[in-house]
Amino acid sequence: MTKMIDQLDRNRIPEHIAIIMDGNGRWANERGKERNFGHQAGVEAVRRITSECTRLGVKYLTLYTFSTENWNRPADEVSALMGLVLTSLEEEIFMKNNVRFRVIGDMTRIPDDVRMKLRETEERTAKNAKMTMVVALSYSSRWEITEAVKKIVTEVHDMEELPQNILKNWATGGLRAEDVTEEFISQHLTTNFMPDPDLLIRTGGELRISNFLLWQIAYAELYFCDTYWPDFDEECLHQAIISYQQRQRRFGKTEAQIERETMSQND
Repeated sequence: MTKMIDQLDRNRIPEHIAIIMDGNGRWANERGKERNFGHQAGVEAVRRITSECTRLGVKYLTLYTFSTENWNRPADEVSALMGLVLTSLEEEIFMKNNVRFRVIGDMTRIPDDVRMKLRETEERTAKNAKMTMVVALSYSSRWEITEAVKKIVTEVHDMEELPQNILKNWATGGLRAEDVTEEFISQHLTTNFMPDPDLLIRTGGELRISNFLLWQIAYAELYFCDTYWPDFDEECLHQAIISYQQRQRRFGKTEAQIERETMSQND
């Protein structure tokens, strides 16, 4: 039987894969265990998928770890999750795979010891260059967009903080309507250091985005699977990438336009 990896086109590996890691709690419940047991098993899946993405040549891997809405979960589960973040940031997985670590989200709500560990890991892995793993922690897209608007408003009030490429117009408070472009907004998002996702994967059987990278996934390919996150392995990842590679990414163009462009590139 042909393995999934043999079907991969190594020249068309997504540059950026984002994953909504869902199903830890249900995975544990089906085994008669506490939800925290599922979260611990989910860490092992993170290690597997990080290593495999690095091996395949993925440049950015963004993992939806804890949403702003997740703060509404039972206090003991939230506490356990924060503790798991603290203990799972092993330097070995980053150094062994030459992976840089970044975190996005509302850090003001994160416990001090966890926040310190996150920053230390970012600093220690800053020179790693094979892949960047981004953990979305205490994150939601609506929070991110709201924060971006706040930053822009602050810059308008403080003329010296406006980017040099923006024409300062004192009559309109320093920012004209035509200055507000998609690129300008993207520069104010927490993800401004990386390209938008090419492929968004959600495990666990749910068919929704759950307030994750809403701005950035405008043209991402979406892949949903029933597999719970702790069971999501290398073969599952390969299957998701194969599905991505079988699609024609048109970005608003017609199929005929894309085919002509492909033919001209091959000439």
